[in-house]
Amino acid sequence: MARRVLLIEDEPNIIEAVSFILSRDGWTVHTHSDGLSAVARVRAHPPDLVILDAMLPGRSGFDILQELRGDPALRTLPVMMLTARGQARDRDLAMRLGASHFMTKPFSNAEVLDRVRALAGG
Repeated sequence: MARRVLLIEDEPNIIEAVSFILSRDGWTVHTHSDGLSAVARVRAHPPDLVILDAMLPGRSGFDILQELRGDPALRTLPVMMLTARGQARDRDLAMRLGASHFMTKPFSNAEVLDRVRALAGG
């Protein structure tokens, strides 16, 4: 059974790039671009891993992460923040809220793939 990742991202070029990288590695990639309904999407179809942008329409990725970590059913779900906001305070906030990993854009394909594999346990 294919491993499933949910990419919560609103930039079409990032969606296309990450989807291509991961699908070539055997992942089934689902995408979602609206911050307001992102948590409901995760709850409806829990993936093996979430890749979450910090800046989304309707709601920030930091708020989404905080809600995911507050849900006992989703508390241990690996969540990788992937954002253009690379300041130390953003990284610190993401880690304090429970991000499994924090990666900034632009990113290397190999870095994304390696980190996703590590977070998903293989």
